[in-house]
Amino acid sequence: MKKYLVLGILFLLPITAYVFFASGKNNFATLPLLTNSITELNGFKTLEGKPVQLKDHITVLGFFGSDLEIHRAYAYNLAHKIYSKNYEFNEFQFVILLPTGTEEQARNIEEKLKQIAPTDAWHFAFGSPEDIKQVFQSLKSNIELDSNLSTPYVFIIDKERNLRGRDDDEDEGVMYGFDSSTIAEINNKMSDDVKVLLAEYRRALKKYNDKREI
Repeated sequence: MKKYLVLGILFLLPITAYVFFASGKNNFATLPLLTNSITELNGFKTLEGKPVQLKDHITVLGFFGSDLEIHRAYAYNLAHKIYSKNYEFNEFQFVILLPTGTEEQARNIEEKLKQIAPTDAWHFAFGSPEDIKQVFQSLKSNIELDSNLSTPYVFIIDKERNLRGRDDDEDEGVMYGFDSSTIAEINNKMSDDVKVLLAEYRRALKKYNDKREI
């Protein structure tokens, strides 16, 4: 009996240790910082005419340009795979920057998005082409806007206005943004990275609350 007990312990101990350390890696991972101090969204207004900002928010930032029909399916991909699972997290938001004059297109898409999840934390924000370019250029990424001021790529910005992403992705190396036209990339890589960043802030909040209780 003792022989089988010892063999059982020797078999289970390495597995238990592996599971513990593997889960610890996920629980305590942080999402790499790629670019500091993204330009604030000064001058941009939402469909309701309200200002929007990056500071103190965890933001998924997109640039869908002057022809939103091209990006309609991409917006639905993001709403299903990312937004609907995380919109209730405090300070989490989606911000899609658009040139002034595209408000009616945005309203049409917003009505469809409401069928997926409440759009309280999804903002279409409007500004001049120059302001859109300034924000995009501050990302300092390897991605470019097209002639319509659009790209299918979206970006994760932390509360301190820093661009987060991957610095050692197995496919791309440095990964500044996520291609919203590709379900696999959104469902796997981006979804995981959003979870990592939200967990990072949850840990920071818990640590802050624990200190206050001491």
